[in-house]
Amino acid sequence: MSRTLAGRYRKTAYKGVLLQGCCAIIIAIIIFIGWGFTAGTSALAGGFVSVVPNFVFAMYAFRYVGASKSELVYVSLKRGNALKFLLTICFFALVFKYFTVMAMPFFICYILVMFSQWYAHIFFNH
Repeated sequence: MSRTLAGRYRKTAYKGVLLQGCCAIIIAIIIFIGWGFTAGTSALAGGFVSVVPNFVFAMYAFRYVGASKSELVYVSLKRGNALKFLLTICFFALVFKYFTVMAMPFFICYILVMFSQWYAHIFFNH
């Protein structure tokens, strides 16, 4: 029973992350058309920095479900949140150290992709 519940919510979370990935690609294409190649790749990097940690969090957050596994749910959420935070910091550091990025398109895409998770409930029932 709990395995099917967890699978259902995990699938919905993955759909939300997929929505964020699509938003990142669409925003990067729009910025690429408007501002050029460097701005487009910067926007794509911003989307990557936002989407990948959210995917990792979704993997951890929906591992367990149910009252009988409340301690496992708590530990899994805590571990997923910590890993998401750590990955976000590491990706920011790596992108700004090893790539030439334009800050404005990078942060525009990062912020818009982060906001897109607030509107995911419009597209999905859960």
